[in-house]
Amino acid sequence: MFCLRRRQRKTRTEDSSLHPIPSNHTPETPPEDDASLCSTCSSLNLHAILYDGVPKEHAIPLGHLSDILDKSNCCGLCNLVAIVVRRAWKLDKLPDIDIASITCALYALECGSPNIPDYVSPVLRDICHRLHIRTSDRPRDVIAAMTATQSNLMQDIQLLGEDAYKVGRTKELHGRRVGQNVDIAMLKRWIHICEHEHGELCETVWWRGAGDVLPKSVRVVDVTRMAVVRAPPSCRFVALSYLWGGTGEEYWTTRANLKQRRAQGGLDLSVLPGTILDTIQLVRQLGERYLWIDALCIVQDDPKDKTVQIGVMDLIYGSSAFTIFAAGGTSAHDPLPGIRPGTRDPKQQIAKIQGFHLAVPLILPREAVASSVWDTRGWTYQELLLSRRRIFLTPHHVHFECTEDIWSEDVIAERINHPWASHPLKLGGAGGFTFLRAPPHWMRSTYIEHYMNMVGKYTQRKLTMESDIVNAVTALVNAMAKGFKLAGGNPGQAFRFGMPLMDLELALVWQPTANASCVRRVPGNRNMTPWPSWSWAAWRGAVQYNEVSLFVDAQYGGVSPWITQSLVEQWHIVDDDGRLVPLDVQRTGRMARSIEEANSSPYVIPKGDIDAQTLMIEGAPLHPGTLVFRTRSARFTVTKADDVAGAGPDANYATYSILSDLPRPSTLVGRVILPCSTHSPTSCEFIVLSRTDDVEGLYNEDVLGKRYLGCMLFVMAVQQMRDEKRMERIGVGVIFEHAWPNATPDQKVVLLG
Repeated sequence: MFCLRRRQRKTRTEDSSLHPIPSNHTPETPPEDDASLCSTCSSLNLHAILYDGVPKEHAIPLGHLSDILDKSNCCGLCNLVAIVVRRAWKLDKLPDIDIASITCALYALECGSPNIPDYVSPVLRDICHRLHIRTSDRPRDVIAAMTATQSNLMQDIQLLGEDAYKVGRTKELHGRRVGQNVDIAMLKRWIHICEHEHGELCETVWWRGAGDVLPKSVRVVDVTRMAVVRAPPSCRFVALSYLWGGTGEEYWTTRANLKQRRAQGGLDLSVLPGTILDTIQLVRQLGERYLWIDALCIVQDDPKDKTVQIGVMDLIYGSSAFTIFAAGGTSAHDPLPGIRPGTRDPKQQIAKIQGFHLAVPLILPREAVASSVWDTRGWTYQELLLSRRRIFLTPHHVHFECTEDIWSEDVIAERINHPWASHPLKLGGAGGFTFLRAPPHWMRSTYIEHYMNMVGKYTQRKLTMESDIVNAVTALVNAMAKGFKLAGGNPGQAFRFGMPLMDLELALVWQPTANASCVRRVPGNRNMTPWPSWSWAAWRGAVQYNEVSLFVDAQYGGVSPWITQSLVEQWHIVDDDGRLVPLDVQRTGRMARSIEEANSSPYVIPKGDIDAQTLMIEGAPLHPGTLVFRTRSARFTVTKADDVAGAGPDANYATYSILSDLPRPSTLVGRVILPCSTHSPTSCEFIVLSRTDDVEGLYNEDVLGKRYLGCMLFVMAVQQMRDEKRMERIGVGVIFEHAWPNATPDQKVVLLG
């Protein structure tokens, strides 16, 4: 959310000797001999390569990849190359990949600022060279596997900082040994640098208003007194993001044990699971006192307390000094990696080659997080995006992110004296960074793009309780409403059922992913308003927002849809009291069209006010959450399309062709994505939503005429709800504008539940 390009990094010019890197947990380096080398590797001059570098176009041949893999047991450098390629290419999971013809070569790229003038401090002119492996080819399955796991596309080997002096360099950007325990002093150093050198960039949270403070009802764990207490005014606290892994009644705070836990020593350590126990220990070691943990700070069997706390989670995570992310294990009962002995094994691969200690970099922070169960859970998504500073503990390593920087255990990068573009971890972060400051007024409308991206990522995650589908993203939409001043900054008026009301027309055109379930969600509480079918929250599985190209290529994704004209004049919603309330939906004007096109039976927007009294049926109240609007409706034949690129044969949803018998039988007039089963409909009722852009293949141009800007109408396939006047969504598609009059459409007031 709120993702923009990263700002130019500030440089620090102080003498590196003023702030030595803590190494109290760095393992001792035992005396060792150089590793044996094959004839190819022994001919390399590593000193020259690391000192002068080797351009990519002059990469030094190493031979066939299959030979390197075969020699990995007897050649130290071949072993490092084999580890890098095998891990990056996921060869253990792709045993049938043909690598017989693939060759490898070695080159060395520079990091740092080699082009800074001589009068600048020598420290700023220091560079390091990282060894990179270039392969002659990269099979398609390998590329897909690397993309799916967010693996590092650059396959490199780094010189350890302890040997940097051998090539006349300082330790910056070189590798660092990683022990089995987290170096607490190094964590303190990271936090100190951020808080004292990044200033307001990492201190302020732009979406918070000046008067936004934590309510008095917010509690924290006092790790000194071991009690659950009211958060002192303006207190400094740390937050935890972790996995529950199912129920945890034995350690939750409840109405029955809240009074006991308020007293000193009242929080019984014996009932706390491993993740929480280790986090408390870590917080103490970092010199902090207050810790926010949802299971302990929210009264879990008090619905009123939960509602209040969920409503301010954007303030809780946005106000925490930093958030600890327990991205290891599968539940709260697992340990926090690296805090206690024996709880992690980084498996760092190091070899001494020609007197230089070379190491395979640990996997990128983003890959370490992406491979965790933590990254699959719904609640953790907003915790990631709303935190100012983040400490991730994974089985591989610990790393730190803020709005200005990123540091990891195995790279010495705390004192960066060069531009951000040279940082080896610049693209390795675990999540999109937040805006550094409030967006300018002319960019306020871009929030909808962040929203659509957020929905696509969030709905891929899982929830233990389905009824949390809106609650688990409430903090994010609250931040959006406040930061972008939607509905005057009032989240309750800006969003309903997770949908932005101001841009409702765009929000309505979400699409289920091919393998999403076709089943509706049911609220866990009978008193909750059921999620209406027009909201993605009402349906199980992942959804996405796409351009209309999705209807001709199922693999096309990641691009926002486009509306060129609003075709609904007035939108209303039924509020929780059963009243019909007008919505302030942002309207989009029509794009320019030629006179010829405008006179050839274009779609005409229906007019007329909507009277709540005329909608009442035999005195029955209107259902809360129902959208009410005037549009046009028509029925078309539908049949499963067989020409959609990338479509899966066993998917739950498929693209259907929308057909009309005018002007010719079975003329293709549009496309729609619908559930596919043995009970798939042969015809559907469609209602018009808006006008959108076009792409080849959406309709029969030979019969209906050429395409033009804005010629397609966004439509929703609907069906009557059982024993009701309300309609429900089946799917969203597009229909060519000039096919609409041929279908003799009706004008109607739609009640969309």
